[in-house]
Amino acid sequence: MKILFVAAEAAPLAKVGGMGDVVGALPKVLRKKGHDVRVFMPYYGFLPDKIDIPEEPIWKGTAMFQDFEIYQAFLPKSDVPLYLFGHPSFSGRNVYFGDDEGWRFTLFANAAAEFAWNFWRPSIVHCHDWHSGMLPVWLNETPDINTVFTIHNLAYQGPWRWYLDQITWCPWYMEGHNTMAAAVQFANKVTTVSPTYAEQIKTSEYGENLEGLLSYVSGKSIGILNGIDTESYNPQTDRYLYQNFNAETLDKRPINKVSLQEEIGLEVNKGAFLVGMVTRLVEQKGIDLALQILDRFMAYTDAQFVLLGTGDRYYETQMWELASRYRGRVSVQLLYNDALARRIYAGCDAFLMPSRFEPCGISQMLAMRYGCVPIVRRTGGLVDTVSFHDPMRELGTGYCFDRYEPLDLFSCMIKALEGFRYKEYWKKLQQRGMRQNYSWDLSADQYIKVYEEIFPDAPPPPPPAPKLEEETKIAAEEPKPSAGSTSL
Repeated sequence: MKILFVAAEAAPLAKVGGMGDVVGALPKVLRKKGHDVRVFMPYYGFLPDKIDIPEEPIWKGTAMFQDFEIYQAFLPKSDVPLYLFGHPSFSGRNVYFGDDEGWRFTLFANAAAEFAWNFWRPSIVHCHDWHSGMLPVWLNETPDINTVFTIHNLAYQGPWRWYLDQITWCPWYMEGHNTMAAAVQFANKVTTVSPTYAEQIKTSEYGENLEGLLSYVSGKSIGILNGIDTESYNPQTDRYLYQNFNAETLDKRPINKVSLQEEIGLEVNKGAFLVGMVTRLVEQKGIDLALQILDRFMAYTDAQFVLLGTGDRYYETQMWELASRYRGRVSVQLLYNDALARRIYAGCDAFLMPSRFEPCGISQMLAMRYGCVPIVRRTGGLVDTVSFHDPMRELGTGYCFDRYEPLDLFSCMIKALEGFRYKEYWKKLQQRGMRQNYSWDLSADQYIKVYEEIFPDAPPPPPPAPKLEEETKIAAEEPKPSAGSTSL
C-alpha cells in the first residue's frame, strides 16, 4: 500500500510529544514490512542543522493564496522519504510558537492535500492530531484516497469552524465545530494511541466535549498501543550511558546512578532512593499533584529527586524553589536534552509519572527498558503498560495508584521506597520491566490490519529487497561521556 503520514512532528527531527515518536518510528517499521510509506511535515527553520536537505525543491504549489515549495529528504537512518513543506511561516526555531498556529497548520494541511492530489498520490493518508485534521474532510470525495486519523491528545482540538470558514475552503458537507471533530467524523478509520484511552475518551471525564461524537463513531475507532524504538533505546548499546548493561548484568547499572548524581549536582550516594521525571511541565502530566507531596516526601525520607523538562512558568518556578530547599538532594534541569533523559532512565531507581490523563505515554516504557521502576497513575496508556508490583507472586512491573489525590500519590511513593529496600525483589521487578516487549513491530501489525480493513482486497506487499552492506552502515558512534561530564 502507498501510505502518506502527515504530521507536525517526527522524531528525532522535530519532537515535542508522543506524536513525534510515532511518526519517527512507525513508518520505518511499515516500510520494512513492504509498504511504500512516506512522511509529510513542515520545513522548520532548525531542520538543516539535523539533516541534509537539497537546495532545490521537487515540487511547487499554491494553497490558501500562498505559494509553497516541497523539498525531499529522508528520515534519519532509514530509506523513508521525507517531504518538507517549505513556507516562511515555518522558518522559526520552534515547532509550536505564536498566536497563528491555527492558520499555519491549516495551510500545512491544505498543502498536503494538494500534494496528494497532484504530485504523489497515496492510497491512504494517515493524519495525526488536529494539525492535519482537515485532510479527511477535503479528501472525503476523492474515492481512491482514504484516510486514517490518529488522536494523540484530545485536549488540543484545533481552530473553530467559524475561523476555518474565514481562512480556508470548508466544503458544503463539512460538519464539526472544530478541526478535531471534523476529522473524527470524516476519516475512514479513527485510532487512539492506547486501548484504555480509546474507551476513556467516550466519557465526560476524558472526552473534552467530544465524548458523544466519539461514542457515535466507535464502530470505526480502535486503540493501538504505541511502541518504542528498541534499537535506539537499548541500554546494552546506548552510547549516551556511562555504563552499558542489560537485564542479566544489572550489577553494572549503579555506575550510571553515581555518575548521574555527579553530573546533575546531587550528593553521591549509591544507596539513596533516586526518583526521576522527564516530562513537559503542564497540568496534564500531574505536576500540580507532585508539587503537593514532594516537599513532604523529601522532608521525611532520604530520597533524591531529579526533574528534566520545560513548560508552564509557574511549575518551573515551583520546582526551582523545591531544589533550593533541598540542595544536593533535588536537581531541576529546565531544558530538553535527549542524552540526559537517557542517563536519567538508566541511573534513577524509580520514574514518577502521576498524569492527570495520558493517551499513551512513552516515558514509562523507556524507563522500564532501562531498569527504572515506574510509579504511575492508572489512566490511559499507563494502565496498558504498567501493572502493580506483587513481590510474593513475583508479578507486576511498577507501582500504581488510582485516584488523582495527593495522599494516594504519597502512599504509592512510600510503597516504592519500602520496596527499594528489599534488593533481591527489586532486582526481579527491574528485570520484569526490562523484558517487556514494547517494540513497534506489534503496533505496526495492528495498523496494517486497520489499513487492510479499508482496502480488504489489496495485494500483499512484496518482500523487502536485501540491502547491500554499504547501505546498512550507520554513522560512527560518538564517544561515551566520562563520569562527571555534562551535556547541558
